[in-house]
Amino acid sequence: MRMRDKPRQARQIRSRHLRLLVLSLTTLIAISLLSRLPAWSLLELRSFDYLSTVDDPRPPPGGPVIVAIDEPSLADINAQWPWPRSLHAQLVTQLRDAGARVIGFDIIMAEPSNPDNDAAITKAVGPDTVLAGDETLIETPQASQLIRATPLPQLTEAGAVTGIASVELSGDGTFRRIPGYEDGFAAMLTKVAGVAPETLPAGRLIQTFGPARSYPTVSYYQALDPKNLLPPDYFKDRVVLVGLSLQNAPAIDKGGVDAFATPYTVHTGKLVSGVEIQATIYDNIRSGLSIAEARLPTVAACILISVLLAAATVWRSTGWLTIVTSAAALLAFAAVSAAGMRLAHIFVSPLGPTVAYISVVFGQAAFDFAEERRNKRQITRAFAQYISPDLVKRLSSDPSQLKLGGERRTLSVLFSDVRGFTTIAETLKDDPEQLTGLINRLLTPLSDVVMDHGGTIDKYMGDCIMAFWNAPLDDPDHALHAVKASLAMQAAISSLNRELEQEAAMRGGRPHVLKMGVGINTGECIVGNMGSTRRFDYSCLGDSVNLASRLEGASKNYGVALLLGEETARLVAGTYTVVELDRIIVKGRTVPSPVYTVVHKAEAEALAAHQAFIAAKYAGTLVPSDPAFDRLAADMPELAGYYVIVREALVESGEE
Repeated sequence: MRMRDKPRQARQIRSRHLRLLVLSLTTLIAISLLSRLPAWSLLELRSFDYLSTVDDPRPPPGGPVIVAIDEPSLADINAQWPWPRSLHAQLVTQLRDAGARVIGFDIIMAEPSNPDNDAAITKAVGPDTVLAGDETLIETPQASQLIRATPLPQLTEAGAVTGIASVELSGDGTFRRIPGYEDGFAAMLTKVAGVAPETLPAGRLIQTFGPARSYPTVSYYQALDPKNLLPPDYFKDRVVLVGLSLQNAPAIDKGGVDAFATPYTVHTGKLVSGVEIQATIYDNIRSGLSIAEARLPTVAACILISVLLAAATVWRSTGWLTIVTSAAALLAFAAVSAAGMRLAHIFVSPLGPTVAYISVVFGQAAFDFAEERRNKRQITRAFAQYISPDLVKRLSSDPSQLKLGGERRTLSVLFSDVRGFTTIAETLKDDPEQLTGLINRLLTPLSDVVMDHGGTIDKYMGDCIMAFWNAPLDDPDHALHAVKASLAMQAAISSLNRELEQEAAMRGGRPHVLKMGVGINTGECIVGNMGSTRRFDYSCLGDSVNLASRLEGASKNYGVALLLGEETARLVAGTYTVVELDRIIVKGRTVPSPVYTVVHKAEAEALAAHQAFIAAKYAGTLVPSDPAFDRLAADMPELAGYYVIVREALVESGEE
């Protein structure tokens, strides 16, 4: 690319980079504002649901065993719920005898029942027993009231420990956090079991362990007779939780008794029983598996890194590689977030970095696409009048083939001019509409021929057309296409003459006969957008262009319609029969340039005779009386006018 293109390209790059920086800054601000919305927090929590369950974690070993009040137990016991507390007392005795370390009842016993039954459960419980309580916030227009339901006083007096089994749900009704109760049900289980941590991780995200029934579970009726219905030592030294747990987990759209949505619900659509929720909380506390949410500075740093990565991805350009890179980056964000939960127990939501990355990358891609469309429209507008629609389409689909600002290329340049058009214009000076119509009828088919043969129309100069080949798109056969176009232009002129003759006959007048001369030269030129900063044309200039113009003007001096430069003749000699006519000295040159034309019908003998004729002409041995003039005119009638002109020149010079 020429040096003059570099400042323009540098300005475009700076403009693109500035737009990218503005987009990145806007993205940071927008995500900062969006992150304050409740809906954003729920989306982050939903991403936590997927990432915390993607590897399908199972309960850690040595965790609780659940005694389920389920359908088989309801059928076997055949008693109306709630069951008599004496039955629970019997269960406590059986579990303690079976070696249970801690017994937890996720059943509220806050109201008195049958005195004998209450006495039985009071006698059975002890310091190894945790009984569930409940805390409910009642809000009314007048006030908010916190109501706490705890087990009967005689139960706690007998040594039973109270644990609040209430859980906190997120805005979408999903259980995700460790309850913030110092005397929470699971927290008290850890204390009684002797595995309590130094501090309760209240409010931290909970790690769930599979869908419903992931914990070891037996039916209530089995636990009433563990010696006969369960394997030996099944409850030995285990924490046992008793509560409602239906065999078939209720669907989320139907709800259920003491059942909640968990992160696994996004996969199964099923709710998890409250007693399994308490077992999950217990394992999170005792094993330190709960997950802390990253603080704001960490989140902000991750989003900033994401924006910088996105900017680096599209810093130079956007394309198919951008899509592949973006997909890899988004997977990396999710993988890093999941690894953070597993290895460091910290959740950094991938939502912010993902949205930031997508916003920057696809935002810049949209800008680039719009810029490309704008460039294509500019190219289409700029070249639609000069080159064929097919070439315009190629340019607009691949603008890299166009180098604006000027470049050095080898072109085949064509000049065409109508002979005697000045005389025609003089006769029509009183009828400008007819003159304009004639020019349009002349230039239209000639222009179509140029574009149909892949040429670029440089300019119109009255009745003259300047065109060239091999720019703006590469054309390896540019010389051949230029010559083909010139011959087709001659055919178009003949067709137009027939139309004009018919029209003149209908009017009873004389037709305007049009004749055209064409000059074509091939050589190195400078081609590009040339002109002022406010108006320019795609054009070419150079010594080769000047020679093409001179060839067109000289064609009438040789009695032929087409005159070719030496390089053009050489390039088309394999397709057309080209013959040399003369050597001319063009203004600005000191070395004579040979000129050629194309003949369609010529025998080998005639061509050899013509070559001998040209050699004699150059040697100065040619005389007007030479019989070669008449013989060659008969053998090659296309050059008859040329031979007449040469003979007349010899006569005028006094040659004998």
